[in-house]
Amino acid sequence: MAERGSLETMCNLYSSTTTQQAMRSLFKVDAKNDQLGNFEPLSAIWPKYDAPVVRLTDSGEREIVLMSWGFLTAKVSKKTGKPIAPAAWNNARADKVATNGLWKDSFQNRRCLVPASSFREAKGRNPATDYWFALKGDVERPPFAFAGLWRGQQPGLPPDKLNQLTHTIVTTTANELVKPIHPDRMPVIIHPADYGTWLSGSDDDALSLLRPFPSDQMQIVLQGVGQLRDGSS
Repeated sequence: MAERGSLETMCNLYSSTTTQQAMRSLFKVDAKNDQLGNFEPLSAIWPKYDAPVVRLTDSGEREIVLMSWGFLTAKVSKKTGKPIAPAAWNNARADKVATNGLWKDSFQNRRCLVPASSFREAKGRNPATDYWFALKGDVERPPFAFAGLWRGQQPGLPPDKLNQLTHTIVTTTANELVKPIHPDRMPVIIHPADYGTWLSGSDDDALSLLRPFPSDQMQIVLQGVGQLRDGSS
């Protein structure tokens, strides 16, 4: 089953603090295809929050748009049987994206890049310790992209949610840096040289990119109890 947005899953909190201009440059998005409006950097993105996503237009150009994080599915109350707030499926397992019914069509037809600057994992309870992971580079949190999927319809939801744009982040096995904090999973980080392959390559080529990012190219940039934001100013 696909992973849901909760404190037990991976990943359920990330940041995207890169400026619009820097995102357009990194992802090779023409200014006319920047649909973000007056974007403000986001130091804490939770499931169901809006966040930047890079996808292909019908003509094959790259555009950057806002999407809500988490594929939405209908949910009913166990007590009353009446509809309640939909579930947000914020993670998709790499080993299931090509076969699971919730992800398969999006994997085949609607892959995207999710701009990020860091992501958080928590360890322990009462209180948990938060760890923020980022890439190494010339700045504290160099911009990067998660492998993502998107869709423009949320079947089974009421009209006000039916055509909402949503995205999800693909996860894979944890590398040696993440494993002590979250033993099982980490988000798939796509190398810039592979952006084109992930967005429009064959299914097999895209699947080959779903692997742990090298741990020696990553770092922990913030650690502490209750550090739910990434510490960016």
